[in-house]
Amino acid sequence: MTYAVKEIFLTLQGEGRQAGRRAVFLRFAGCNLWTGREEDREKAICQFCDTDFVGTDGEGGGKFTSAEALADRVAEFWGAGEDHRLIVITGGEPLLQLDPPLLDALHVRGFQVAVESNGTIIAPPGIDWLCISPKAGAEIVQKSGDELKLVWPQPGIDPAELEQWGFVHFLVQPMDCADRKSSEQAAIELVMARPRWRLSVQSHKMLGLQ
Repeated sequence: MTYAVKEIFLTLQGEGRQAGRRAVFLRFAGCNLWTGREEDREKAICQFCDTDFVGTDGEGGGKFTSAEALADRVAEFWGAGEDHRLIVITGGEPLLQLDPPLLDALHVRGFQVAVESNGTIIAPPGIDWLCISPKAGAEIVQKSGDELKLVWPQPGIDPAELEQWGFVHFLVQPMDCADRKSSEQAAIELVMARPRWRLSVQSHKMLGLQ
């Protein structure tokens, strides 16, 4: 299999239960809820994505013809010994490309593998930390994992229904939009009304990290 990678970079995980950890981010190109082109945004299922996942021209990006080659490239970015290695695989939608050979190759190199997915594709076995972020209007088939991250507000999603899914942690994250203050207030109000949820903020943006 050839893997199309938008970018690879070393940073701190900025959100969710893993926030604050040193991590290599592997961003796959492509998504099944939006093409990534602005002219297609209005008819996309996901209309609030702020991530560039088109092409393979980012830092560390490219096309990798084997799982071993991609895992070796990821290990180069870690560069700080073999302990406490964490890779966060994201997109776009990473489960369009993530497969057992790549998971195995990353595990051999000592990485704990975290994945951030929209939940429209069943996750392969072997993922160490699975975060699902559902989008209104999408058919969610992966309804279990470690962390459910709800970007809020999203008309068409009922948090009470999501609470029936099989996750350990339920996080609500304010939507990064023009009316940021309103989305922050809406997220706070959700947590105050439904205490199973915990507020998650994008600390990497506050700190100016990638």
